[in-house]
Amino acid sequence: MALIRLLAGLAAIALTLLLADYARATTNGIAADVADAARLVPHPLGGLATGLTTAALLLVPGYSAARRLLDGTRDRRHVLQHLADGLLAAVLAYGGSLALDLWIDGSAPFSLVSALTQPLPGDPLTHTEPVYGYLAPVLAFLIASGARERRVPRIALTLAALAGLAGGVATPTALLLGLLIGWTAAHGTRYAVGAPNPTPGPAQLLHTLRGAGLRPVAATPAGPDRYLVRQTSGRPELDVQLLDRQAVTAALVQRAWRRLRLRTAPHPRALRSLRTGLEHEALVSYAAVAAGVRTCRIAATAELGPDTALVAYERLPGRTLDELADEELTDALLADAWGQLALLQRREISHRALVPSALLVDGAGAVHLLGFADGDIAASELVLRADIAQLLTTLALRVGAERSVRAAVAVLGPDAVGAALPLLQPIALARETRHALKRAAAARRTAAVPARPDKAGARHDSTPAQRGSTPAQGDKAPGRHDQTPAPAGPVQDLLDEIRAEVLRSRPQAPVRPVKLERLRPRTLLVVVGGVAAGWLLLPQFFVSEQNPIAAVADADPFWLVLALLAAAASHVVSAMGFVGFVPERLDFRNAVLVQLAGSFVKLVSPGGVGGVALNTRFLQRAGIPTAQALSSVGVGQLLGLVLHLLQLGAFVYLTGVEPGGSELDALPTVAGGLAVAGALLAAVWAVPPARRWLAARLRPLTTEVLPRLVELLRNPGRLAIGFTGQLLVSITLITCLYCCARAVGREPAFASVGVVFLVGNAAGSAAPTPGGAGVVDGMLAKGLELVGSMEGGGALAAVALFRLLTLVLPVLPGWAAFGWLQRRGAL
Repeated sequence: MALIRLLAGLAAIALTLLLADYARATTNGIAADVADAARLVPHPLGGLATGLTTAALLLVPGYSAARRLLDGTRDRRHVLQHLADGLLAAVLAYGGSLALDLWIDGSAPFSLVSALTQPLPGDPLTHTEPVYGYLAPVLAFLIASGARERRVPRIALTLAALAGLAGGVATPTALLLGLLIGWTAAHGTRYAVGAPNPTPGPAQLLHTLRGAGLRPVAATPAGPDRYLVRQTSGRPELDVQLLDRQAVTAALVQRAWRRLRLRTAPHPRALRSLRTGLEHEALVSYAAVAAGVRTCRIAATAELGPDTALVAYERLPGRTLDELADEELTDALLADAWGQLALLQRREISHRALVPSALLVDGAGAVHLLGFADGDIAASELVLRADIAQLLTTLALRVGAERSVRAAVAVLGPDAVGAALPLLQPIALARETRHALKRAAAARRTAAVPARPDKAGARHDSTPAQRGSTPAQGDKAPGRHDQTPAPAGPVQDLLDEIRAEVLRSRPQAPVRPVKLERLRPRTLLVVVGGVAAGWLLLPQFFVSEQNPIAAVADADPFWLVLALLAAAASHVVSAMGFVGFVPERLDFRNAVLVQLAGSFVKLVSPGGVGGVALNTRFLQRAGIPTAQALSSVGVGQLLGLVLHLLQLGAFVYLTGVEPGGSELDALPTVAGGLAVAGALLAAVWAVPPARRWLAARLRPLTTEVLPRLVELLRNPGRLAIGFTGQLLVSITLITCLYCCARAVGREPAFASVGVVFLVGNAAGSAAPTPGGAGVVDGMLAKGLELVGSMEGGGALAAVALFRLLTLVLPVLPGWAAFGWLQRRGAL
């Protein structure tokens, strides 16, 4: 059925294009009638309706996903599978809409272009998009994800379509094409990945197992997609795991990204067929049995249909590692676990997931290895060493680094364990292990709270396990892995403890971590941000009526000098805003150079991150303890945010009263912004997980920043300098942007430029790209067009000149300042 609908959708798209081209009189007549009716709607009202309905439409997928995730009656894993299908369909629909737009604009006959588009209101030289692309991805997501809620999506789709017609930004044919592309992409996705299948029932499961030569009697659900099957007397029980195409597809994006990013990642199973995945798991399992490893034997594999299969294991009675008590984790058991891994290592078989649930201990105390789905035969040396690092960490989380390493060295030898040392890094470990390491680190930090003296001078230990211990007695006693010692200094990371234990047995072992990442997420973000910036900004150099390059070349020297002075002054006032929130005395010259060096650092770090790290390092080198340094920087950031919001509100108000300002109604805008912010805060606070997340993020504010601010209140003069500096930072940069606009021959209102800069700068601080590249440029250029009443070419020329003065030119002086400060020990 999905294939039939896919073909029908493709045929409908082709038929629509043919009718639009060959029945031009009819389509143009309908479009003209709709356009005449749309002119009756005031243009500002139509534009507002279009923006609001488009925003509401784009929120529909999130609403549908949240509604289904919060529904406790549904299997969460299946919901995530369906949402992954919907996301894939939305991406395909958006890509199809974009490809059709590009083809119609670039290669289609003029008759087809005129039939699908119409001039934009107020700009007869440009036309609407041939495909109203907002509808396609939303409709594709809703259909492919199997959303049952229909009323809200239908209302949103209908209102968005009507608003597009009323606003004059879409034609009826463009709306029809958008809907058809979304419908077709959804059914194409369903055909490619398989339609959602109901979980096979026990009767169908028993019938399939009988066909595979087994003698099942009854099947009992034992978890999501798992059954415990009892056979006739004398035959072992079976642990049956169901596999369906939806489960395979759900991990496609995550596994493909991990494979692209890491050298040790397994091949994405989502790219295999179900039969291929079954054959691979069976092959690795049989190879492990042949190597002498104790594991569950596969009793049968079978297909339950085109999109569902099963693998049946002979059930092993026992408990997994995470179900054992501490006293049951004997040295013999640890040695047995390492012995099983040694058998795999000799045959070059990798496991890749030696987490606690993969180690099962039977009644006799023998260890069995489970879960070879991601394993490989003829594995590379790097992957085999990663298995050793994984098991070292898994066991150390339960018994401590000393016992884990001692058992590994006794079985594998110091050379093999030492060779795994470069792989002992979080990114090489399973996700479950990384989370366990984070929980262990948090527990250690909690236990490391220093003892508090009472009024009588006695000391109260932070944990009962610390009583009677001294800092010199922080090491664990042999075999007493369940005790928490009183730390004398910084809490040591568990991975560092494992490295130290390995180096005791093999001092010559390599310590430097192996580079496992092929592609860093930051690099990918930089590339995506650069491509997006180029996609958005470069066409302006060729499409705009006024070339921005020529506008910059012909800039007015007077205003250009003023812009340069304002950009230079921003570093001085930034230093004022920095030193004003530090009670200790600092060298102001060095503080200015630190702010200048930040212009160099921001090119290799996301917006706002590099400056915070640089200021903190400068305070540390000035002799200020780390806690006080972080608090001082935090105070500056907090008050800078408050002043930023106050300035934004003031400039928004001024845009409504300043001559030459935009027609912006200040009071409703400010009130609306505050209402939206309050509603978002209330919504976050109403959800317990979100409330805990927000409380954790605000805890440093109450424990570190506010006490530092109270200390600063004792020195009002220095605090006034800090406030003045933070206030003037934005003013100087707004002045620079205003002078850049005047230099290229434009005369926007100063308040409008202030609104544009403050909004664009806030977006740049949140952007993951260095210096906010792409995000700041696009926001400023678009803002000057909308709020500053500037045309595209002039706005882009002003922004290009502004970024040249504030981002590009300071790089070389910033590099020189950075080197000078380093040579003198200030950084």
